[in-house]
Amino acid sequence: MIETAIENDVLEICMNRPEAKNALTHDMYHQLTEILNKYGSGDDCKAIILYGANSCFTAGADLKDFQRKRGPGDSPAVTFLRAISQVKVPLIAAVEGYAIGIGTTLLQHCDFVYATANAKFRLPFVALGLCPEGGSSLLLEKLVGQRKATEWLLSCRYFDGQEALDSGFITALTESGETLGKAREMANSLAGLPQGSITLTKSMLKGWSQGGLQEAFDNEVKMYAERLASDETQAQIKKSAKR
Repeated sequence: MIETAIENDVLEICMNRPEAKNALTHDMYHQLTEILNKYGSGDDCKAIILYGANSCFTAGADLKDFQRKRGPGDSPAVTFLRAISQVKVPLIAAVEGYAIGIGTTLLQHCDFVYATANAKFRLPFVALGLCPEGGSSLLLEKLVGQRKATEWLLSCRYFDGQEALDSGFITALTESGETLGKAREMANSLAGLPQGSITLTKSMLKGWSQGGLQEAFDNEVKMYAERLASDETQAQIKKSAKR
């Protein structure tokens, strides 16, 4: 359900579970983490592209996994998010269709995000009885401002690619069917630049927030687990899973 291909020093990762709108399972998180840990250092590729099969990025986490008991440490999803937050090479997302939950959260860690105007983003955590994840409690406000971050996280409403662009959440809009092509164009351009300067500049841009980001991860993991264990949250998740 996770496919990879590498060409011209650019690694492409495809989330390929179209029958479930590419919803992510624990096994898929494990695979993604292994891939990012292997290639994210820059030793084996110069850029990474992430996209979803069948013109859909990802519908987010598989809700069945939310009905499992969770221990005190990182879940497979959090392990993946920590890995994506530490990728050293340029990370580019090509978004079409749905980018829900973690599908939106992970984009905060990408260096370039291309999407269509009618792409559908959503941060549904409060509606599920949960709380922000993946550093959203720190990063989202820095990307889009306090008012917009509060609106998206508390209202849990959908927002489209145009609003995401206007808010500074994504890099640029493309026509439907052209996001992957745009991502490849940027990846190939970046791969042709001095790699030492690329990785250094990325680390300088992100370095200011790394300490605070890992602290945000730690706090979110604790609060998320507490919410997930609550009767209120389990009732909401079961209700959503039936829809």
